[in-house]
Amino acid sequence: MSQPYGPPDRPGAWTGPPQPGPPPSPQPAPRQPSPAQQSGPAQPGPQPRQRPSAFKDFFNGVGYLLRGIGWVARHPAQWLFGLIPALIVLAVYAAALVFLAYRIDDLAGWVTGFADGWSDAARTSVRVVAGIALYGSALFFAIITFTAMTLLVGDPFYESIAVRVEESQGGAPPEPDVPLLVQIGRAVKDALILGAVALVFAIVFFACGFLPVVGQTVVPVVAALVSGYFLAGELTSIALERRGLRRRDRFTRLKAHRPLAVGFGAATFVVFLIPLGAVLAMPGAVAGGTLLARERLADDPSAEAGLTSPG
Repeated sequence: MSQPYGPPDRPGAWTGPPQPGPPPSPQPAPRQPSPAQQSGPAQPGPQPRQRPSAFKDFFNGVGYLLRGIGWVARHPAQWLFGLIPALIVLAVYAAALVFLAYRIDDLAGWVTGFADGWSDAARTSVRVVAGIALYGSALFFAIITFTAMTLLVGDPFYESIAVRVEESQGGAPPEPDVPLLVQIGRAVKDALILGAVALVFAIVFFACGFLPVVGQTVVPVVAALVSGYFLAGELTSIALERRGLRRRDRFTRLKAHRPLAVGFGAATFVVFLIPLGAVLAMPGAVAGGTLLARERLADDPSAEAGLTSPG
């Protein structure tokens, strides 16, 4: 008679056939790390480049004039070369301004004919203000058009200076394939347009000069800023025209950097007010305008859409 199966009484004894047990549970597949976990903590993306504040950009513009003057100081031959057309134009403008100063009393009396019946003190005061406003407006007009006329007369001189400046900074762009007569025609047209615009502003500033206090304080400052903007347009024209940019495109880029342009031009305007400053500083102003155009205005202003203003 067979004995029932029981536990072994010693190690290694046969225990009978193996009994089926529960099937092994499937092991979960190892979890794959997510791409974010594989790459570690998220890295910040590229931040948009910030545009300098208007205040800082204004003084950056002043710095370009100083850099231009410094460049011609290191290249005295180029400075002397650039004085020639400025001296020629200065002689014509100086003669006109001296003649105006000689006849300013008559002109002031003609403009203020409405005050003939006033008392002597009132009539004299009005005519003094009119004389100052007339001469100031003429000076404003002369400074703006002086730059345009000097660049027109001395185009070969200042073109050479601009090319030398660009070569010292890494290379000048090739000269545009435009016939000489076409270039001269464009320069004359630009000078006439600038002269017309300057004349309009001169009339406005002349009229505003009669305003008490404001006409003798605020108006001259505004005139310097406005003239500075147009001076910047003229002094950067050589470098930008070499890049194939016409007048409309040039001023579009100046508008995108208005504080920079006004700072550069207003500083130039102040220097030009110094006796002989317009002649002595003209080569440096052209060099500074070339640096400004090369470093800040040569790029398409549409690229500035990604810039952000601080604050």
